[in-house]
Amino acid sequence: MTTANNPQNTPHKDPSEIFQPTTLGKVELRNHFIKAATSEGRSPDGKVTDELIAYHEGFAAGGIGMTTLAYCATSPRGFSAPGQILMERDSLPGLKDFTATMHAHGAKASAQLGHAGPVATRPLIGETPWAPSKFINPTSFNYCKGISKNEINQAIREFADAAELAAEAGFDALELHFGHLYLPSSFLSAWINRRDDEYGGNIENRSRFVREISTAVKERVGDDVAIIAKMSMTDGIPGSIILPDSLQTAQMLDADGNVDAILLTQGSSVLRQMWLFRGDVPVDGFAQHMPFPFNVGVKMFGKPMLGNFPYEDMYMYKDARQFLDKVKNSKLILLGGLTQREHFEKGYAEGFEFFEIGRALLREPDMIQKIAANPQYQTLCDHNNYCMPSVFGRTHCVYSPDYAATPADRQIRPDETASATGSMYDGMSAKEKAKYGM
Repeated sequence: MTTANNPQNTPHKDPSEIFQPTTLGKVELRNHFIKAATSEGRSPDGKVTDELIAYHEGFAAGGIGMTTLAYCATSPRGFSAPGQILMERDSLPGLKDFTATMHAHGAKASAQLGHAGPVATRPLIGETPWAPSKFINPTSFNYCKGISKNEINQAIREFADAAELAAEAGFDALELHFGHLYLPSSFLSAWINRRDDEYGGNIENRSRFVREISTAVKERVGDDVAIIAKMSMTDGIPGSIILPDSLQTAQMLDADGNVDAILLTQGSSVLRQMWLFRGDVPVDGFAQHMPFPFNVGVKMFGKPMLGNFPYEDMYMYKDARQFLDKVKNSKLILLGGLTQREHFEKGYAEGFEFFEIGRALLREPDMIQKIAANPQYQTLCDHNNYCMPSVFGRTHCVYSPDYAATPADRQIRPDETASATGSMYDGMSAKEKAKYGM
């Protein structure tokens, strides 16, 4: 049975096919595995660096089918953190080097395109962040203004412009970030979106923005570049994004015919962030990077704000299965707690076509080669989540041999005692620190 055509997400028969070539739109991948977008911290001036390329080169050489360049901002007001790549023409040479290197190792390259919206902060972007309606971010305490219709159209054009640039740079796929309560996702949330026009109210109206973005991107890049919509199924916040609404949004995106795959995620970057990650809450690791008195606040209130949810293997699988008979044309991508071969085979047998992996690949970039060679191989990731605060320097697994390569990247390992050895601003360049008055 070939896996090139499974648009109805019907069950597959031969689990070994996960290591064989498949297609995403018109793009052929050597297997069914994708490196998930995880903040890298290797572009301090907002441009592709040799270090960033080398970081992803490890995944490409390690056998992944496609690796995802994390969070490329569609505009300067779309940044969610310092040092993210801006999709502008000045970035093009580095982006071309990135894709050429991945292709040289037989892997495809995807660019994650995003606009932070209410996740942004005024000190970072230099202006009041956008949200569907007036909103105060309960984690950053930043006020967000309600976006106007002209600004909605502007944001849509910026997604299309960024997509066109990524295609020119040689990216094989585009991941449109419609999750985690970034700007597109915040429109889907009844908690944040309180508009009374055609972009607010019922789920059809709240889905309008993401549908218009995907339409504009498709019109700009055509069929040669695969398009992935990353959307939150739930975000763990009462009255925000819920599964029945998400099923309808996915059906609308699928029926529009502008996306080749839907990546099913959970959680938000606004509140209860551990709904996405599950497991241990590394409050000491986060506090290590915060200046006083914020580090004290993180230690005292970090768990209630971030949420505390137990980890289990394949923790998104139960919700993701609900999409299998609803999405008819777009392929589905499973995420969350996928670390063993049996997880992938189980998901594939149900009808999921692709599998995204984040934390486990930080520890073992060659994980796919290992599980292909040895079906009983047990991956080394223990889900301690101390890779999460590593995003304030260079994202890495704390057990990696070079995890303490630089003082700015020094992380508290789970078996160590916390000590204030760094600041959340250590990863910023001198230019960025000057920009933010530090």
